[in-house]
Amino acid sequence: MTSRAAQRQAVLLGHLREPTPAGGPAPMEAHPTSVGDSSAYERRNLSCDDVVIVSACRTALCKAKRGGFKDTPVDDLIAAVLKETIQRTGVEPEAVGDVCFGSVMGPSSQRANECRIAMFLAGFPTSVPVHTVNRQCSSGLQAIAEVAASIRAGFYTIGIAGGVESMTTNPMAWEGAINPRVAESQCAQDCLLPMGITSENVAAQYGVSRETQDKFAARSHALAAAAQAAGKFRDEIVPVPTVLKDPKTGEERRVVIDADDGIRLGTTPASLSQLKPVFKKGGSTTAGNSSQVTDGAAAVMLMTRQEAAKRGLPILGIFRSFAAVGVPPAVMGIGPAVAIPAAVEMAGLTLDDIDVFEINEAFASQATYSVDKLGIDIDRVNPNGGAIALGHPLGCTGARQTATLLYEMQRRGKAARFGVVSMCIGSGMGAAAVFERGGEIDAAPRRPVGSQLTGLSRDAMVS
Repeated sequence: MTSRAAQRQAVLLGHLREPTPAGGPAPMEAHPTSVGDSSAYERRNLSCDDVVIVSACRTALCKAKRGGFKDTPVDDLIAAVLKETIQRTGVEPEAVGDVCFGSVMGPSSQRANECRIAMFLAGFPTSVPVHTVNRQCSSGLQAIAEVAASIRAGFYTIGIAGGVESMTTNPMAWEGAINPRVAESQCAQDCLLPMGITSENVAAQYGVSRETQDKFAARSHALAAAAQAAGKFRDEIVPVPTVLKDPKTGEERRVVIDADDGIRLGTTPASLSQLKPVFKKGGSTTAGNSSQVTDGAAAVMLMTRQEAAKRGLPILGIFRSFAAVGVPPAVMGIGPAVAIPAAVEMAGLTLDDIDVFEINEAFASQATYSVDKLGIDIDRVNPNGGAIALGHPLGCTGARQTATLLYEMQRRGKAARFGVVSMCIGSGMGAAAVFERGGEIDAAPRRPVGSQLTGLSRDAMVS
């Protein structure tokens, strides 16, 4: 090739390269990954349109009615994580395009107003909007997915997603009458089943023994206790100054809540085996192998990669995919076993590509079933414990899991590239999302979409 032809080729190739944003990361040439990456992909240029997470934080998770937040208003919990998000990132509050919070038990209009109040308590101007979302136990993750989708759609470049629940203030209860037409549909009737009965259904239908459930629950407490002792939750937890009232005297004392208070050190399968079933005579679901009712809040800031680069913000993680699916309401706990493969496929990955799974432990029965059904190595699941030990503040859980996942992946470095957050959902659904650790710059592999779950044609390719 003549020097003139080579020069023309270089110019043409230059037009094909993705432009680098001002202040953004430099383009990179393709070359093999270094040893330690989870998959042998090729290095590629970064996408400026990636939706990335630059901050993830949460309050401590505290036992409802008995724990550290039993006397704390919901808007104070929300304000704490919103204020911390702004402090951690240095982003001007007025630059936030929208705030979305998941919440389940709080009255919808009141909870939306409490979120608005919390914004002002956290120092946000009137120009920044807020809304709430409720997909039951996945509400915190749904909020993240909604903000990510809005950023991808170009509605704004910076958003905050999160979740909150005060199960002290708003215990689980049905309000109003039940439609008599429910009797016409078995699935409609099953939507009204107590969650504990759906756990018993999963255990009976899929052969999950009491011994297996108690062993799983003891593992959750042991891992959470070890993580707490090692300070692994320190980076994600926001200390919250609040008040505790003595129930007998009414005396108030000022405290700072900065640690989860539901973890029971020394819990063993033997100690759990002494507990009686609480939902069904002769059943296997107990208070010890079920998630705790809990108070707490969490928040995540998302933005485009280009915006993060412009601001010089380190990237905790990259939002890669989200899936919500339906399952029979009577065994709603199997939701993760269906949602996880759907989300992983949308990301163009396989289950083997996932290094860490955060699967909500609504009940040991359903969490065990989901892990076994998917053939996941238990060592990759909830390495710092789950909801059985930490608690399950319904609307907060998905955002809390995301924070826990991202910090765990950050600690592992190249040993953890992809992670999944998933949970079952009351009334018969499941949700899951795939995240990539920040700092990784390989392109995900392109694989054919093998199902219609994504709404794409069978010959579509996922990139």
